[in-house]
Amino acid sequence: MTTLADILRGIERGVFPAADLTTSLVPAPSARDTCVLGLTGHLVVAADVAGEWFAQHLDADDLAAPLNPPFLYALEQLTGREVNGIDALLLAPAITDPAERAPLTADLEPFTDESHPRIRRARRYRDQVRAFTDPRGGLVLTGLGVAGRQEVAIEIPESSRGRGLGRHLARTARALVPPGTHLWAQVTPGNAASLRTFLAAGYTPVGSEALLVR
Repeated sequence: MTTLADILRGIERGVFPAADLTTSLVPAPSARDTCVLGLTGHLVVAADVAGEWFAQHLDADDLAAPLNPPFLYALEQLTGREVNGIDALLLAPAITDPAERAPLTADLEPFTDESHPRIRRARRYRDQVRAFTDPRGGLVLTGLGVAGRQEVAIEIPESSRGRGLGRHLARTARALVPPGTHLWAQVTPGNAASLRTFLAAGYTPVGSEALLVR
């Protein structure tokens, strides 16, 4: 049986599900994670739901239906979860060259304040969270999120915005994950500044995602 992890690892290799205008149903990757993934010409519902329920609530004539309110609301009611927004998904390979990795991470300091809102949020959605601060006050985090994928989040203090720090930290994050892996960023589409930041740091849009959380 195909799993969400299989699909995500394929995307990391540049192999996407066929753009056949259909929706696949796969099991939820963990007790924590349930989501709907939108890709070019194909959608994926990763949830522990019966095939009969899926067929009953899916409008086969509307490819976008699984990411629209009626389906997401029905999925919320069935699973006891809430949609945590619909994000753009961006992907970038780890930076593997030691000569490039070292300068990017040289000035970082481990950040261990567990009371920080960004740390609390990260630990709610990710495992093996690591956080670092930059001398200019920025914060960069990585951790294992949906289906074990490497995910990144950054936070830039208002006083340091507009100076390239976000782009620098988004790129630095690619040097914090193991060589040979890929890094996923979830960005609210309306946050144009964040989208520009990750695009400038070498991330490529690959889809969208509605994450359902307890």
